Parts: sequence; C-alpha cells; structure tokens
Amino acid sequence: MELIAKQNKTDVGNAAVSVSGSVAVLDALLAENVDTVFGYPGGAIMPIYDALYDYNDKLKHILVRHEQGAIHAAQGYARVSGKTGVVFATSGPGATNLVTGLADAMIDSTPVVCITGQVFAHLLGTDAFQETDVVNITTPVTKWNYQVTDATEIPAALAKAFFIAGSGRPGPVLIDITKNAQLQMFDYAGYRKCEHIRSYRPKPIVRNEYIAEAAKLINEAQKSFVIFGQGVILGNAEKEFQQFIEKAGLPAAWTIMGMSAIPTNHPLGVGMLGMHGNYGPNLLTNECDVLIAVGMRFDDRVTGRLDKYAKQAKIIHLDIDPAEIDKNVKTTVPVWGDCKETLPLLTELIEKKSHDAWLQKFNDCKKKEEEKVIHAELNPTDETLTMGEVLKQLNELTKGDAIIVTDVGQHQMVACRYAKFNHSKSNVTSGGLGTMGFALPAAIGAALGDTSRQTVAIIGDGGFQMTLQELGTIMQFNVNVKIIILNNQFLGMVRQWQQLFHEKRYSFVNITSPDFVQVAKGFNIAGKSINDRKDLQPALKEMLDAKGSYLLEIMVGKENNVFPMVPQGKGVSEIVLSKEEI
Repeated sequence: MELIAKQNKTDVGNAAVSVSGSVAVLDALLAENVDTVFGYPGGAIMPIYDALYDYNDKLKHILVRHEQGAIHAAQGYARVSGKTGVVFATSGPGATNLVTGLADAMIDSTPVVCITGQVFAHLLGTDAFQETDVVNITTPVTKWNYQVTDATEIPAALAKAFFIAGSGRPGPVLIDITKNAQLQMFDYAGYRKCEHIRSYRPKPIVRNEYIAEAAKLINEAQKSFVIFGQGVILGNAEKEFQQFIEKAGLPAAWTIMGMSAIPTNHPLGVGMLGMHGNYGPNLLTNECDVLIAVGMRFDDRVTGRLDKYAKQAKIIHLDIDPAEIDKNVKTTVPVWGDCKETLPLLTELIEKKSHDAWLQKFNDCKKKEEEKVIHAELNPTDETLTMGEVLKQLNELTKGDAIIVTDVGQHQMVACRYAKFNHSKSNVTSGGLGTMGFALPAAIGAALGDTSRQTVAIIGDGGFQMTLQELGTIMQFNVNVKIIILNNQFLGMVRQWQQLFHEKRYSFVNITSPDFVQVAKGFNIAGKSINDRKDLQPALKEMLDAKGSYLLEIMVGKENNVFPMVPQGKGVSEIVLSKEEI
C-alpha cells in the first residue's frame, strides 16, 4: 500500500489502481510532504489508522493524550517549521475536542489540516453513536471545512484542504470523512496538488499606485513609526522587512505574534506593543505622524480604545487579507498583498534616512521604564523570586537561540517582555484566543518541528494543570522539552485584575497544585523545585544540560504584578508604570 505514492506521485495520467479511501488519505499526506501527524484513534477513524499500520516508516504518528493536545501540538509544529500541521481525530467527542485549537489556529493564522472520522453516511442525522455535526460546529473556526461521503472525493478534497490551509493568510481546515468513504475501494489514478481554486484568491493584486502613495507619505514624514505582526513571519519576509526599516531608519515595534521576526536586540527594534507592552511603543503611537502597520490586525490589546488610537497619524496598512483593512482602524493608504512582495516595492521608493531625534524619544521612554519597572523586575532586592529574573537568567544561558513556548497569563506577558531572540519562528504563544493549556502540547509540536534548537516551555501553575496529561506523550516519544513552571499559587493575571480593579476581592483565583516534580517523576521525567535565588542559575543550567525532557518548578512572588499596563477602557497613551498610577 505504501508504494502508491511512489508509483503515482502526482501524475493522474498513471493507470488507476484500486485502493481504499483510507489509503488515498495517507497517500495524499505523503504527496504533501507531511512527515508527522498528531492524533488519537477511535471507532469512526479506525480504517485510516488500520491503513496507517503499513505507513509507519513513512509517517510519524504522535499519540497524544487528548485531542486538544493534538491540535495544539500541530500548531506548535507549524509555527516553528513553517509547514502545515496535521491532526487525526475520531467522530463525536474526538472532533469536538479540536474546537478550542481550531479557534486558536484561526485567530492566530496557523496552517493546520484536521482529518476527522465520521459515522457511516447512511447514519448521518440519526443521532448515531458518537455522531456530531462537526462541519456546522467548526464552520466559524475554520478557514474551510468539508464532509466527504464518497471515497472518490478524497484526493481532491485533501488537495484543496492543504492549498487553502497554507496559502494566503494561513488557517485551519477540517475534512470530515465518513467511515464508509474510508473503507470504500475506488479506482485511484494518483494525487494532484491543488494550485488554484476559481472562487479563492489567496493573494490580492498589488496596486502600484498605493505603493507610491505610501512611499510619498513615508518620505514626507518626520516621525514615522512601524508596527509589525506575524504576517512578516508567515510571509517569510523577515529579510525584506529589515531592509525596509533600515533604509528608512524607522523605529519598529512588534505585536506578541510578530516577536522574533527581527532579532530583539536590533537597533531599530523598540519593543513590544500592547496592554503589557513597552512604555515607548504604546505612548508614542499617539505622537507619530505616519503609522505603518505590517502584517498585523490592530487587535484590541494593541489599540486600547479605538477612539483614542493614533488619531493624529496617517495610517499605512500592509496586509495580505483585505478584510483586515479598515476593519478596526481607518487606513489612509491600504497596501494589499503579500508583504514579501510589497515591502521590496516600497523599499525601492523610499528615501534613505535616519531619524535620530525621533528614535531618542523611544530611548528616553525605555530609560524611564527601566528605572520604574524593568530594573526592579530583573534585579529584585527582596527575598521572593520574580518571573523577570528567571527570564534574565534563561536568556544568559540560551543566548537567545532557544524556541520559547508560553502559555497564557502573567508568565506569558513577562516572557514576551523579556525573552531574547536571535532567530525568527522562535516565539510560540496563544495570542488572539489566549488559550490556557496551550504551551505543553504546543512545545511538543515545536520540539518535533525543529530538532536543531532547544525548546523551552514556560507555563503557569494554572495552565499547566489543564493539559499536563501530555507529559505522557513526552514520555512515550522521548520528546526533548524543557518545562519551566512559574508557580505563584494563583491564577495570576485574573488575580492582578481583581487586585487593581475589584478591591482585592480574590474570587476563586487561589489554586492548589500537586507536587509537580512527583507528577513528572511518574512520567519518567526528571525535575526539581526551587524557591531560593541562589539556586536559580544552577537549576536552569541543570535543566538545559539534562538529556531529554526536564521539569523545573520555580516558586515566584504570589502577588507580583506585570507592568507597564494599559488599563482596560483606556487609550495606549494612558499606559501606567505602577499600580499607584491607576
């Protein structure tokens, strides 16, 4: 069976052979250069798993412990490898367990193809065992989905799925295949990749007149400011982006998803935008005369109150998705297209400049932030450890070369504020959906997606308990993930808000945790717990030097807060540096 892909490749002119729908599925994966699948078997997808038995030397299947773990792992894999992640799940609860990950992948533009089994076609609509209408359930959280009831549809459906998932603005696709279609034999003439769909245009036409208008605005401006998101990374346009900002001498700030597109120590990189971003990028957004947005969607965590956002500035928005233009922020000049194509066109027309006085404003803001926030966070004088000093020590040991995967909460904001990156595709986090439980399975996928670098998962004590069963996946497949749990014995971000805005009415944010080291030990994963500063650097070094996975629990201050902060309902220029300013 595994010889079909070799025999037919993508040439439909070959003589047809009789194969099952399940074999056609696996042949499609090989033709799309898939090497890893994350999944969990069940009754409705059993024929595909039966066929997979003969493909063990061609496809690596990672048996997760929960379907949510499968899709988060596929997301991590896709984010660091640049490939499309692939997931198998059965019908009913297997399929519905993918929904959170699909929503996460949709909002963060992560290419994933999920293949779900479904009950026999003649049972559809009868409330059969483990039947759910997965197509209608997942329509809002997929870029495209489709139900296959006849095996002859499988090659074309999967070709279309991979094309849609990975092209244009990437996203998740789900193909639901009934059991009879998986079992059905049909005349198969090979697999042909999809390269065009009549009703689908992944890249809008680049309009040169808009490029010229944008260049004119930039050339005439005195205080242009670039903000960039994951579109730079997804477009593989890191080099083109650097050439653009360097020629124009423009300060550039990243969104949480755009982080690592340029090295964090780049002289024109002025920090992170957003609710817990850096002081200067937020404050000076409302002072620039031209705001240039590249591959980002003006998320509410970046803009704060829209009626107070960059009202003084002319807006240039470069994006591959026309739906994002004018969705949240009115654009002066829209630049539609893939930024890998549009940025060089724009760079050619802009004048080579430096903006020393404007850049100095960002440096002055950075100095103020360092004095009031950063120095105390990275160099604390009291006894309790801070999350920031953990990141500082980790940076020194990894030298900015590690892949860092974060969960959601205070530790995520601290990690994204202080982590250092030298390479693109190094920061993996749940940005738009904010999914607790994301990090552990995503780190598994990231570690498998790029085995040349160290993968470090930074997780809170709350988020870790949501998907800790995936330690079993790490154990079974010997995945090399270094796990840091920053334990403040609270659901920290919610507690911070309750402290600052709800009169310290700590309602159900105290969380009791198990002995994480003993839990890890149960999965044959070495570990240690520390709470003393003198042990921090040796423990981090021991973790990084350990062979295989390792869990390090670090007890940090219970009521430490993350600042700066743009309070909800405020504009970006109303960013505060301490709770006293709220």
